[in-house]
Amino acid sequence: MRVAHLSGVNLLTSGHVSRVVAVAAVGVYPNLNGVGGAGQLDTVIGALMTVVLIIAVLMIVVCAATWALASAHGNYQTATKARTGLLVAVGAAALDGGGIAWLNFLLGIGPTL
Repeated sequence: MRVAHLSGVNLLTSGHVSRVVAVAAVGVYPNLNGVGGAGQLDTVIGALMTVVLIIAVLMIVVCAATWALASAHGNYQTATKARTGLLVAVGAAALDGGGIAWLNFLLGIGPTL
């Protein structure tokens, strides 16, 4: 049995049969160091995620206070908009916080597919 390496995919071929039978064993992984300055990119992305989380938390506080005040004073249109803003801020914080975990999960499950 011969083993050939071609662009990250191992091809196993059998010489015992008149036709060549190829079975691909997947060994392709992302090259996370292929871009120059990848370390700086990690720092920039981390800083942007921090800024997004800070803004999302501030939006949660402001929208919750606006929702409470608008509901207490009977301004239901403003209360509805504040509730929508609160839900958007919670969603943004969840997406920002869970983005790295989701990416790591996908990179971990990718080779098993």
